[in-house]
Amino acid sequence: MTTYRRVGDSGLRVFPIGLGTMNFGWSADEARAFEIMDAYAGAGGNFIDTADVYSAWAGNGNAGGVSEEIIGRWVSARGNRDSMVIATKLRGAMGENFSMGRDTIHQREGLSRRWVIKSTEDSLKRLQTDYIDLLQVHWVDQETPIEETLSALTDLVRRGLVRYIGCSNFSAWRLMQALWASDKHGFERFVSIQPEYSLVAPIRQNFEAEISKVCLAYGVGVIPYSPLAGGFLTGKYVRGAELPDSVRAQGIQSGRMNDQNWQILEALVTVAKRNETTPTRAALAWQLQKPFITAPIIGANKVSQLEDSLGAPSVTLSLDDVQMLDAASGWQPTRTELEA
Repeated sequence: MTTYRRVGDSGLRVFPIGLGTMNFGWSADEARAFEIMDAYAGAGGNFIDTADVYSAWAGNGNAGGVSEEIIGRWVSARGNRDSMVIATKLRGAMGENFSMGRDTIHQREGLSRRWVIKSTEDSLKRLQTDYIDLLQVHWVDQETPIEETLSALTDLVRRGLVRYIGCSNFSAWRLMQALWASDKHGFERFVSIQPEYSLVAPIRQNFEAEISKVCLAYGVGVIPYSPLAGGFLTGKYVRGAELPDSVRAQGIQSGRMNDQNWQILEALVTVAKRNETTPTRAALAWQLQKPFITAPIIGANKVSQLEDSLGAPSVTLSLDDVQMLDAASGWQPTRTELEA
């Protein structure tokens, strides 16, 4: 029986593995995306995460919104909207020929009241739905006061267009600033944060020492992206072996393949074998046993990859296993950790 998890202190409950869809319309076409979502829902999954800019980042010339459109057509075809938790994000530049830099002429990005409302209305149309379960700000907008953003998000909730709000890629102090503003002004508060987090994530030490403490203290759920480090932690890469001829493999080579990360991967493989499971499941199980984690968000280009990840909630690592992975990653409790 599937055990769904609360998102922080909210009443929202999600499957312990979220389905990320940045690859929909990029490395997974619509037919494949439908297969993946069918398999996910068939396994009891209810938590689909996307963003307005997906897959504009794929370098394929589209203007964004493709992932949302595919999800919208799938939900419409399957008639299962009420059983799904659909999360999307806003902040990025949208439209033809828009770069990731700030657009100051058309104001088609950012977290201003104007863009928060406009981009949400656009997402609702692409998703073919009357409401968004979890609307997240993709990253900080330093040119817009957080009070303006939260006020606009609160209006969307009170209009019934959004159920819950969250953030992504926020530092500890930015998250605290937002929670304080919500408390002071009576705005809706962030119920979740979506950070990059994995055994090899560069921000891991800071996240565990600072942000996770805020989340535990104030009831903010953590739904990390890239929990498998772009596939590096699946075990398909071997030190010294020839890499696959793919854009993802080349990206992993430049950003992940260093001595420390190879040591972490080798320890992960050892732990997986000891538990008679796969590196994918062991890496996700390590996350799921963290008290601050709600549901890691995984991506899949085929159903077999998805099925491997969906087995993670059934894996329980021992304290020795966790300590072995932490030791391999060079993780040490900081002063903040020791004083907590």
